[in-house]
Amino acid sequence: MQLREDRMIHIIGAGLAGCETAWQIANRGIKVRLYEMKPGKKSPAHELDTLAELVCSNSLKANNVESASGLLKEEMRILGSLIVEAADNTQVPAGGSLAVDRKQFSNYITDKIRTHPNIQVVHEEVKETKETKEGITVIATGPLTSDALAQKIGKLTGEQLFFYDAASPIIETDSINMDVAFKGSRYNKGDDYINCPMTEDQYNAFYERLLCAETAEIHGFEDKKVFESCMPIENIARRGKMTMAFGPLKPVGIYDPRSERRPFAVVQLRQDNAMGTMYNMVGFQTRLKFHEQKEVFRMIPGLEKVNFLRYGVMHKNTYINSPTLLNADCSMKKNKDIYFAGQIMGVEGYVESAACGLWVGISIANRVQNKTQIILSNQTMLGALLGYCTDNDIESLQPMNANYGIISPLEKRVRGKKARREEYSKRAIIKVKELKKDIERV
Repeated sequence: MQLREDRMIHIIGAGLAGCETAWQIANRGIKVRLYEMKPGKKSPAHELDTLAELVCSNSLKANNVESASGLLKEEMRILGSLIVEAADNTQVPAGGSLAVDRKQFSNYITDKIRTHPNIQVVHEEVKETKETKEGITVIATGPLTSDALAQKIGKLTGEQLFFYDAASPIIETDSINMDVAFKGSRYNKGDDYINCPMTEDQYNAFYERLLCAETAEIHGFEDKKVFESCMPIENIARRGKMTMAFGPLKPVGIYDPRSERRPFAVVQLRQDNAMGTMYNMVGFQTRLKFHEQKEVFRMIPGLEKVNFLRYGVMHKNTYINSPTLLNADCSMKKNKDIYFAGQIMGVEGYVESAACGLWVGISIANRVQNKTQIILSNQTMLGALLGYCTDNDIESLQPMNANYGIISPLEKRVRGKKARREEYSKRAIIKVKELKKDIERV
């Protein structure tokens, strides 16, 4: 179906949510204009010129369908997600997680988007929200919304919220001292990680030096504005001497094959590209100054002479208070021709962001083609996530990951965490397959 020019679908932002939204709409025969400010303008966290760039971790979290994140990905696979398809085709070893080669992942999506006959990519910074007379607009600028547009969104919504996010350093594989470090995954499930073991004395020395390391100043920074899953390593350390050892440096399930003993603490490195020439420091998001990162992180056994390909960085993320502003289909209550999708609407995580884009795309396509609007079930992880973000009973939204706390409870009591999650997964997949039939039928 051809859409009149005065009802064109405009999507602002070609990150994960924007690309997924465009893909879902375009695949249903509707023309889309996808706006991306790169390469002309980049945020401090962006490096690539291509679309759908992963700016923090290269991991899309657990792939096991009994995990919340794995279940969400499986639901998206069933519904034809471009982002999950790209991840499946560009993955690198990461144990039970779905991690990708960043460049290959971005290139895969960029090629799919650019070659789609119904998608026009426009490289320019959008500073206005494109009001109703120009058609339907989707704001999918993500957490790295430009300052100019963020101000407009603030006026549009009457408020602007934000928190701070951080990225871990990336290091050169050949510079890791494998006489000290060793490969392996927790509980001997493969060798997808490089582990840097610490004795108690080494951990204590690292902890003390980390506490006095100089951090980069960020205007308006407050601990309460940092989302927990991206907490800088130095902030974790300030919460108590053993907090790191029970968090990102926990040694549970890891044994040094040379001594067959469990280290006091472990820093894990995860492969960051397909060639295996780059690894990122798991859980080491930071806002330490670059020279401090070089000095402090080289105290970690195995990283004494490591070469940093990218230092850790911190940036401000933007999101709106969706429950007060959005309808269930993610359109604005005050203007149904403006939609929000992705992290800017208050979800946290790559997969969660793309999932929102997927549903917004399906909803808009149904609306444009005068089809029946389909209601998502909260018995699915996708429905639960979107339901949480648009729940009128939530007064103050905090960024939310996929988790089992937001999904509708099981109808019957099931003993055991593993068994319960299996039941959640089975129920959700049945519901999503039914949903897919409904989408294709209407």
